Amino acid sequence: MKNTVSKSNMVFNKSFGQHILINQQILQMIVDKAAIRPTDVVLEIGPGTGNLTELLLQRAKQVICVEIDPRMIIELTKRFKYSQYSDKFKLIQGDFLTAELPFFDLCVANVPYQISSPLVFKLLAQRPLWRCAVLMFQQEFAFRLVAKPGNELYCRLSANVQMLSRVDHLMKVGKNNFKPPPKVESSVVRIEPKNPIPNINYIEWDGLLRICFNRKNKQLSAIFKNKSVLKTLEHNFNVIEQEGIKINDPAKNVKQLVLTIMEEENVQGKGKGRNDKKEKKDKQNQQKDNESDSEEDEEEDNQQPEKQQTTQNPFRQKINEILKSSDMFQKRPVKMDNDDFLQLLCAMNAQGIHFK
Repeated sequence: MKNTVSKSNMVFNKSFGQHILINQQILQMIVDKAAIRPTDVVLEIGPGTGNLTELLLQRAKQVICVEIDPRMIIELTKRFKYSQYSDKFKLIQGDFLTAELPFFDLCVANVPYQISSPLVFKLLAQRPLWRCAVLMFQQEFAFRLVAKPGNELYCRLSANVQMLSRVDHLMKVGKNNFKPPPKVESSVVRIEPKNPIPNINYIEWDGLLRICFNRKNKQLSAIFKNKSVLKTLEHNFNVIEQEGIKINDPAKNVKQLVLTIMEEENVQGKGKGRNDKKEKKDKQNQQKDNESDSEEDEEEDNQQPEKQQTTQNPFRQKINEILKSSDMFQKRPVKMDNDDFLQLLCAMNAQGIHFK
């Protein structure tokens, strides 16, 4: 197989997250892990110069590549348009996050790391559902995808992705296997979407996770006495009492969840996202601030006379009663699995408490 990168003097574009995988053995292992059938249509995101593409073309019925960089479009066209694979090769020029995707069975890709989160959720919102994705990510992001309750990397991303799919870590890939080498290590994961997806309201589900994981090491009793959280939930309670609850459409609100994730990542259709390291640092700083605020609230409550504490906000009392009756009062989000979060969401909804 011809490697078009090893002898190339091309300067790769960091804003597109271009780190071309050049290790032929790892490329072959990725393709093997995808278990491609001769009848499969394969989607590849950010094919670069086409090293992985060529291996995919050897096995699949068709390979659809989505590439944003005009220089890479030229390279891919030169390499495959007039090759023996020309009938199987389809190229879409544009930003994957805003592109209309055709049907595909599998997705296999060395993902541009700065759009990892919205990319995963866009795939999971794609209909009809695909069978499997084998994707290369920054290693820490990959570890967050597969993290289980109790793991320090377990987060809102973990719970959301694992609610919609089954995720497995396949292998680690060192930085020296790329040109140019990234600053971080990488990992390959397999994602298999659940079909059908659980019949829940994903906007509410994510709203609950957002609140819980903002202070994931705190007890739920402390999280749900935060003034801003109580204010938001009480507002939702009053609005829904007046307007009623809208009918749940899981497929539709998964797409809305994707839009929310993309807005948070500051993508907005420009093909640029936040750096994962910066995102992590921002979230850690926010978490520390929130936990500090929570501790101050607890100290303030402990200093109040017992008589004054018994006359607390009726809505706060309602929340506390729900937490106690569902045996959630002392639980911490970092140790809760998706069944626990579903139990909490159902208990809250049953009493008219909703999340947005």
